[in-house]
Amino acid sequence: MTISQQLLLSDLQSRVAAVRDEIVTVRRDLHAHPELGWHEVRTTELIRQRLVAAGLSPQVLPTGTGLICDIGSGDTCVALRADIDALPVTEGVDSPFRSTYEGVAHACGHDVHTAILIGAAEVLARMAADGLLPHRVRLIFQPAEEVMPGGALGVIAAGGLEGVRRIYGLHCDPRLQVGQVGLRVGALTAASDRVLVRLTGDGGHTSRPHLTGDLVYALSTLVTELPAALSRRVDPRAGLSLVWGRITAGSAANAIPSRGEAEGTVRCLDVSAWKLAADLIPILAEQLIAPYGVEVSTEVTHGVPPVMNDAEAIAVFQRAVSEAVTPDAVAATDQSLGGEDFAWYLEHVPGAMARLGVRPLGVDTAADLHTPGFTADEDAITVGMTVLASCALLD
Repeated sequence: MTISQQLLLSDLQSRVAAVRDEIVTVRRDLHAHPELGWHEVRTTELIRQRLVAAGLSPQVLPTGTGLICDIGSGDTCVALRADIDALPVTEGVDSPFRSTYEGVAHACGHDVHTAILIGAAEVLARMAADGLLPHRVRLIFQPAEEVMPGGALGVIAAGGLEGVRRIYGLHCDPRLQVGQVGLRVGALTAASDRVLVRLTGDGGHTSRPHLTGDLVYALSTLVTELPAALSRRVDPRAGLSLVWGRITAGSAANAIPSRGEAEGTVRCLDVSAWKLAADLIPILAEQLIAPYGVEVSTEVTHGVPPVMNDAEAIAVFQRAVSEAVTPDAVAATDQSLGGEDFAWYLEHVPGAMARLGVRPLGVDTAADLHTPGFTADEDAITVGMTVLASCALLD
C-alpha cells in the first residue's frame, strides 16, 4: 500500500467514526419500520432524503422503491450494493427499536446493510467534495431481495450496472463474531428455487377413504418421498436439498379435504443439478401421487444462481479488511445453501459479497438469520462502513 493510500484510509477511518452514532440511529429507525419487498416506500424515502442532504442526486427505480445514486465522476465506476427489504416474520427480540409493524421484521439484517451503505455514501460524498475520491462510485439500494427471483433483476433492467466494472456487497452473519469479515473465492451461496405442489380431489368422509382420493395421505407421501426420490436422480456431490416450509390441508378431523398444498425450497451447490431438478420435480410428483386418485400440479419458480465471488474482488476485500480494520478481522467462510440475488449482478460484472460478523463478543451462539430472535451487534456497522468504503477507494 502506498503512503497516499495509507493516508486515504486513515482519513476514511476518522470520517466513519464521526458519523457512526448518527448512522446507528438511522439503523434503529429502519429496524423499527420494516417493509416487505416491493413495498419499501418509507425506507426508500428515508434513503433519498439522506443522500440529498449529502449533496447527491439519487434516482428512484422505475419499480417505485429502491434507488441508485452516483458519487464523483468518471467513465467507469465501482458499485456498492445494499438490500432494503424485510421479512414476514414476527420479531421476538424486545428492544426500544423493535419492529412497530405486526408480522414484519428485519430478521435478515437488511436494515444493517442499508444503514452501512448510507453511512459509506455520506463519507464518500464528503471525500469526493474534498477531491479525495479516485473514481466514480455507484450506490445501489435494492428492493425485494427476499422475493424470488429478486429485485436485482429490476436494478439491472433499469441500467443499474451500466458503466460498472466491479460490484461489492456485505451480508450479516451471526456465525461470525462482530469485527470479523468472512471472505471466500468462488461459490459463496447456493442456487435456490421455490416449489409449490397442489393436490386436488373429490374430498369425502374419513370413514370411507376407499370411495375418494385420500388427499392428506397422498400429501404426506409426497412431502416425505419427493426429497428422497429427487436425491436419487441427481449427482449427490451437488448438495441438493428440498425442504418444505408450509403444508396445508383440511379443517376437520373427520373430513378428507379436496385441496392441499406443500411449499418449500430446493437448494443446490451445482448449477447443472439445479437446472435438472426444476425439470425432475414435476415428473417425480406425478409418479408419487399416481396411486392415490388425486390430481397434482407443480410450480417451480426459478430463484437465483449461486453467488460466485471473483478472485480479484476478494483480493480487494482482503486489503480493505486488513488495512482499514485489522488483519485479524479476515475470516474464512464456507459455502452455504442460502440463496442471494446478488448473484444476478455477478452474471454481468465481476464482484464479491463478504459476510459481516454480527454476533456479540462473548456470545458462543446467536439466533440465525430469518428467525424471530435474530439480532445484530451494532459495532458491525462501523466495520461495514469502513470495509465497503475502503473497497470503493482501493479498487
